[in-house]
Amino acid sequence: MAASSVPSASADAPAGPCGPLDSDLGWALGAVFRSYVKEANVAVADLPGGPRGYQVLAAAATTALGTQLALANELGIDRTVMTYLLDDLERAGLIVRQPDPADRRVRRVCVTEPGRTRLTELDERLRLTEDHLLSALDEADRTTFRDLLRRLATHANSRHPMTDACQAVQETGIVQDGPQAATPRRTRRR
Repeated sequence: MAASSVPSASADAPAGPCGPLDSDLGWALGAVFRSYVKEANVAVADLPGGPRGYQVLAAAATTALGTQLALANELGIDRTVMTYLLDDLERAGLIVRQPDPADRRVRRVCVTEPGRTRLTELDERLRLTEDHLLSALDEADRTTFRDLLRRLATHANSRHPMTDACQAVQETGIVQDGPQAATPRRTRRR
């Protein structure tokens, strides 16, 4: 954001820890998002695949998609990456891949009982993460915040629909800060 477009603080508004940024929507959204992502990553860190592993496990448990390819497409995960995630989740005993009775070439992803138990534990950890993040708000404000955020997200998504989760992450620039950005690409010698 350009310096000239930073809103000036109102004389009536109390100065916060970040001065003029306190009233900036982008700064506020970014601060909440960064905090949530950091804490949510910690909550699922011991799961194979971390946050992506959680998404796969949750989607496999709650949707009728079932196939590896359908899950990969729904979550915006590359098919090769999906295979590695499923391998890790299967080794941990959280999912099994079974041939589809209608087409034996297709593998269905099924969550095991230990996988369902683990998902319940992870959901509780994430609920605690949300509670911690929203602890500055009382219960009525939390409900209002969630309702307003849902309305705002629905409106924003209608203007700029997200069709691919990977593309959404790339658009935010988060990938640039990750380990991929620090890894140099190999070039072919001639």
